[in-house]
Amino acid sequence: MIDQLEHLDTTLFLLLNGIGNETTDILMYWISNKLVWIPFYALLLGLLVNTFGWKKTGTIALCIIILITLTDQGSVFIKNLTARYRPCHNLDLIEQVHLVNNYCGGQFGFISSHAANTFGIAVLVGKLLAIRFKWMLPLLICWATLVSYSRIYLGAHYPADIMGGALYGIFFGYLANKLFHLTQSR
Repeated sequence: MIDQLEHLDTTLFLLLNGIGNETTDILMYWISNKLVWIPFYALLLGLLVNTFGWKKTGTIALCIIILITLTDQGSVFIKNLTARYRPCHNLDLIEQVHLVNNYCGGQFGFISSHAANTFGIAVLVGKLLAIRFKWMLPLLICWATLVSYSRIYLGAHYPADIMGGALYGIFFGYLANKLFHLTQSR
């Protein structure tokens, strides 16, 4: 059963990783870069301040810091615990992996930190801003999905790495949302 799941994961990875061209290579490389999203984060911060005011946004920022610490460090802990090689480090697969700019990432890939972090932020901020913007949660889930797919495209993660990271991030995003609401009920 495990062998069948790994085969399916590898087959799906090769399909998703092999799609593209030079333009898509550039686009996916930038989508995967955390610094590219700083203006987007600034926009979200502005929407949070406009919706909740500075004081509550300060509490939200603290929840985001806690969330990112849990998703980022937790995903690294899980990577080291499971020790599943990234596709770009898998010697049986390396000749078939499409790499962009020879980017690969660390040795292990399960679970994806990019997926955990972006889905965590998407759930926390999306649920908070949905009070005012009903479309915000679906938009942020699409953003997290795009960033996560870029990791498969770049050869850094299998689909299961992404799914594991997404579920991990969603879980902690909901917890961070609950934490914020608990601080507001006092």
